[in-house]
Amino acid sequence: MTLGSDVSALTTTAANSAAKGLSIVVPVYNEAAGLAALHQRICELAKTLRQSYRLACEVVYVDDGSADATLSIARGLPADAIDVQVVSLSRNFGKEAALMAGLDHARLGAVMFMDGDGQHPPALVEQLVRHWIDDGYDVVYTAKAHRDNEPFLRRLAVHGFYALINWGARQKIPEDAGDFRLLSPRAVAALRQLPERNRFFKGLASWIGFRQIRVDYEPAPRAHGVTTFNAARLLGLSIEGLTSFSVAPLRFASLLGVVLAGGAFLFGLSILWEVWTTGKQVPGYPSLVVGLMTIGGVQLIMIGIVGEYIGKILSELKARPIYFVAEHSEKHFEASRAKDVSSQDASSNAASSDDASSQDAPSRTAAE
Repeated sequence: MTLGSDVSALTTTAANSAAKGLSIVVPVYNEAAGLAALHQRICELAKTLRQSYRLACEVVYVDDGSADATLSIARGLPADAIDVQVVSLSRNFGKEAALMAGLDHARLGAVMFMDGDGQHPPALVEQLVRHWIDDGYDVVYTAKAHRDNEPFLRRLAVHGFYALINWGARQKIPEDAGDFRLLSPRAVAALRQLPERNRFFKGLASWIGFRQIRVDYEPAPRAHGVTTFNAARLLGLSIEGLTSFSVAPLRFASLLGVVLAGGAFLFGLSILWEVWTTGKQVPGYPSLVVGLMTIGGVQLIMIGIVGEYIGKILSELKARPIYFVAEHSEKHFEASRAKDVSSQDASSNAASSDDASSQDAPSRTAAE
């Protein structure tokens, strides 16, 4: 029985990379206001990549249960220089599930993930593709160049999150890295073979290894609407990422238990020393209450952490599907172009027939 996986056959040379093409996965949730403009920018990008690298492209829009007109707008997006897939999930399963749905439906070789709010600039994609095709990198990920415009507490929380999740980890997750990244065909093959249902894409994309490179960028401001990732959702996503990808919380709990046990032992020694040297009894009620409350609170926190991991185990054992697709449609660029050419030919033939009829009419009149 083989416990590993060989993806060495999927090399990343320029010749076969361009032949395999690029799938752009865009999860969208209530992005009706800016979706058409984003698609236009992606189409322009596809034209550039086709000219520069002879790279065929497709875009996979994954509607994660939007409550506005996102799905109806996505259905009408044209296949202009790019194939278009629209995958509509049966409800809001969350961003990680939407990314997985896009990965499952991507049909070309390499896969790139980008958000549907327009903050991931499509103009940067050409640089990511260049690192993949010309330089041979398997994972090209982006990261915010700085967080100077964010509140201090949020910056502190982000730094603490990455410090905790990378604590003791053999494969570090780059700080400030986002989901805006490009994966080569063999990186995609490796990611598809990971069986877990509780996924943290940032962590998994780092864990698979291969040659990786970081590209810093400035996120563009949102042109429409407001972000749906409030503090509560960000906290939930952080807990999900920590418990799905790392055992650092359990290690932290063990370390905290050792520290508290050591502190209690030293405190007990100090009481014995004071009684032995002075003979004075130490008042015990306040210290007893504080000690019990501290230990009780820490125990509840530890139980909660262990409960999160038990919940993850239960979710894996249930083996429920990560998502359900309610609707799937696709448009092909070549088919659309052929249809346009046929329409133009039909119009030209009709116009020629009309001209011929108008020229024959005077001739018939003269003959009569």
